[in-house]
Amino acid sequence: MAKPLGAHSLGSRQPPGAVADQGATLWFTGLSGAGKSTLSQALEEDLRRQGRACYRLDGDILRTGLCRDLGFSPADRKENVRRVGEVAALMADAGLICLVALISPYAADRDAARRRHQEMGLPFYEIFVDAPLATVIERDTKGLYRKALAGNYPGMTGIDQPYEAPLNPELHLRTAEMGIPQSIQLLAAVCARGW
Repeated sequence: MAKPLGAHSLGSRQPPGAVADQGATLWFTGLSGAGKSTLSQALEEDLRRQGRACYRLDGDILRTGLCRDLGFSPADRKENVRRVGEVAALMADAGLICLVALISPYAADRDAARRRHQEMGLPFYEIFVDAPLATVIERDTKGLYRKALAGNYPGMTGIDQPYEAPLNPELHLRTAEMGIPQSIQLLAAVCARGW
């Protein structure tokens, strides 16, 4: 479980004259097409309107830079989550609200990211963006499920690679049952706890 909000101090890492804001990481996990990127982007916009310092780390974008040398094997997926977890912890330590939108299919890898935050005294909130496989196949915004089901895209999470759903996420958003505004209200309530 995350350390209580407001319990972390930037301490010696704080530059002279900086405002000591409490950072945190909100880790959006779920199948491709569940709504992780959409919700994290909407929350980012909402937080910025409030004048809150935040940054969004999106899996699709990270795979064009920081993680471009990684594929989709279990070992590469583990390393992808490890790298993103380290960057998120650094951003949270600097006082940012870091919004991570990453499939991150393995519970052990998400737990490792959480432990890293806990070691640094930083809040970590796992947000399970949950949509049934049939719903994400229907959405298929990137055409990946169509390719995977045709046998042209091996290693697709939810088709021929597992997705281990969080057992105790801080927030469980069922995006097939609720729209973006309702999801953002629930996310805003998490953020309103203060850090």
